[in-house]
Amino acid sequence: MKVSDYLQYDATGLADLIRRGEVSAPEVTEAAIVRAEAVNPTLNAICLPQYEEARTQGINDGPFAGVPILLKDLGQEQAGQPCTMGSRGLRNRVMPEDSDYVVRARNAGLVFIGRTATPEFGLKAVTESQLWGPTRNPWNSGLTPGGSSGGSGAAVAAGVVPVAGANDGGGSIRIPAAYNGLVGLKPSRGRVSWGPYAGESWIGAADNHVVTRTVRDAAGMLDVLAGGAVGEPFNIATPATPWTELAAQAPGRLRIGFFTRSPYGGEVHPDHVAAVEATARQLEALGHHVEEAGPQLDGDALARCYLGIYFGEVPVFMDIAKARGAANDEFELDTRLLAMLGRSFPLPEYVGMRQQWNEFARNLGQYFGQYDLYLCPTTAQPPARIGELDLPPAMQMVSKLLVRARAGKLMLKSGIVDQLAMESLARTPFTQLANLTGTPAISLPLSWSEQGLPVGVQFGAPHGDEGRLLQLAAQLEEAAPWYNRYESLWDRGIGEV
Repeated sequence: MKVSDYLQYDATGLADLIRRGEVSAPEVTEAAIVRAEAVNPTLNAICLPQYEEARTQGINDGPFAGVPILLKDLGQEQAGQPCTMGSRGLRNRVMPEDSDYVVRARNAGLVFIGRTATPEFGLKAVTESQLWGPTRNPWNSGLTPGGSSGGSGAAVAAGVVPVAGANDGGGSIRIPAAYNGLVGLKPSRGRVSWGPYAGESWIGAADNHVVTRTVRDAAGMLDVLAGGAVGEPFNIATPATPWTELAAQAPGRLRIGFFTRSPYGGEVHPDHVAAVEATARQLEALGHHVEEAGPQLDGDALARCYLGIYFGEVPVFMDIAKARGAANDEFELDTRLLAMLGRSFPLPEYVGMRQQWNEFARNLGQYFGQYDLYLCPTTAQPPARIGELDLPPAMQMVSKLLVRARAGKLMLKSGIVDQLAMESLARTPFTQLANLTGTPAISLPLSWSEQGLPVGVQFGAPHGDEGRLLQLAAQLEEAAPWYNRYESLWDRGIGEV
């Protein structure tokens, strides 16, 4: 199979070709490997290639039999393979068994050709770990593909694979989808298992799924990945009709509220505002009721509660790595700073923040009493330049002194943390709401800037209502198709401006 032919198909299309015998699974795998070897030296999206294993992997007759996939190097563990989570402290960790995610993907017939880069512990909206180096955006290699599923986003947009594993604790599916011009569905809390290594990831804020180039692939992958496992904290009932079939049905006339103001009060780029407004007009043309209205939320509280997750989670990740022999200086400075804050954070305050998630969920629930879905930007700003968000040298020196002095309590009392929280979330303030409320949300590539960069828009739905999101996404994909955008990218050449 020629790479030029391979690029024309999504995962559903490739599976159909293989099923009908028009091309063999090994031929498809080889085309994916050839494409990976051509673009990965520029993008640095694949941190752990598994090309030889892919060539010999047996496949079954699952719905995606023979279709290549990349797994994210975080939360999608494979037996006998490393799972570094982007950390030098875990670079020698080899997993004892497949995660439930991988078991389901394998049962669907998907062929694993490697693992994709992520920032250390998935903590950032850029993918620039000290372990693997920066991952680059295929639309412009001087820019970030986002994070933390940036490696997956870059690889799918570049045509290495039609789908790649991703997960989302604060936007890590949707942000790379927006920056790379992809479909990024974050499912409802509990929809896709984290087992057996975790019950709820990030105390319930994070969800597992994929990034794709088409809506039908997002639906088809949800069909094969969704479902609980033994020992799960809870299971969500799957719809009687598969999501693939639901996505092919018209959504009916929907009530959609849209907003473009950041919940944290920061600046939103005019291109991102314009993308939402253009989408609202498109929705009206399709017969939907659309009006400007956003959920009533305390944005400052939302930011604090979201950053509170970091404070509790990071020291635990570090302790796991240290138990395996990692040294403290193997962790990035930002990570050590967050861990220090986590160890200083009062436990009752942490628990109180977790309980406050209920307020956000109730307020959003009242909003959904009036509207079927919300529409907003996926991100507030275009992708940053590679290295742009690194701590400046002076701040690095101060941070080292603070970590050395174990001044976490002092920082918490000073108000510096609140300031850092707002600054760190200013570029991506629209995604955390779905994580703290456990609701599904999807980013769609419905707009492009004058600079030729994709601009994602986001839809959110009540808990468990992925079907309606997929129906509307499919309707918009038909009304304003975007696949030809990838073809122009591939024709132009990866990284060229």
